[in-house]
Amino acid sequence: MHVSAVDLFCGAGGLTKGLEQAGVSVEAGFDVDSDCRYPYEQNNDSEFVARDIGKLAREDPESVSEYLDDDADATLLAGCAPCQPFSPLTHGTDSSDHKKYGMLRAFLEIVRYVEPDFVVMENVYEIRHAEVYDEFIEGLDEFGYNLNPDSDKRVYCPEYDIPQTRRRWVVLGSRQGRIDLGSPIHASPEDYPSVRSCIDDLEPLGPGEKSAHDSLHSTRDLSETNVERVNHSEPGKSWETWPERLRLECHKKASGQTYQSVYGRMVPDEPAPTITTQFYNLGVGDSAITTPIKTERFRFVKVR
Repeated sequence: MHVSAVDLFCGAGGLTKGLEQAGVSVEAGFDVDSDCRYPYEQNNDSEFVARDIGKLAREDPESVSEYLDDDADATLLAGCAPCQPFSPLTHGTDSSDHKKYGMLRAFLEIVRYVEPDFVVMENVYEIRHAEVYDEFIEGLDEFGYNLNPDSDKRVYCPEYDIPQTRRRWVVLGSRQGRIDLGSPIHASPEDYPSVRSCIDDLEPLGPGEKSAHDSLHSTRDLSETNVERVNHSEPGKSWETWPERLRLECHKKASGQTYQSVYGRMVPDEPAPTITTQFYNLGVGDSAITTPIKTERFRFVKVR
């Protein structure tokens, strides 16, 4: 079956890659960030289209149809709208005035005009509590899509062989009968992929070093103080294991005591915590034994 697809909010192309690996032909990826063009087109057999999707939905939503193959057996519209308004980092505050809150409405408007056979929407777990999400689901139902049940929308990434404790919410819409995600690959935590299982084949690197064999395997340079902090960090713990002289002033304040993931160290034989946009910064997320770095593509980096 030849399925022709377009990926909205495509970014560097993670969803496009997954769709291609599943046998779907992704004709184009749309995103407002033109810096994503290089990694998207280098890693996928698809065209990158630099467009503001909110503006596209208001002014020219039907143009997305031009990228779909008229001879395909079925068409698919996929999209991971920006998650910032729905992220748990909002701590439950009202984010309806966030500038990216309406992007899910833009996605629905494009679905209205394109009328694909299938719709795929993936986002953070917390999106299900947002009013705009309810509008999205009601719209798909109005357009005649069969949706997978809520019990099937919950995705815990390690169960699907992804070494990261990220939870996602996946909506599958179909005009041709309901489609479910199916059973997870791993039912037991004992079978979850770990950080070690994914990067242990990479050679150790010191601060600021690059691999002679893999251009994507490199580390950020670190000050002597930060190197010492890394050495004092214990797997699964954070700055609380450091000597007092290495702690930052913010850690000593009551308001800073809850930021345990900052300068955190991953546990090698467990899945990694959720990797955020700024994961390449030592002071933002979990690091140390597996210090990630941001390049054209994302990869963990193992340091000595």
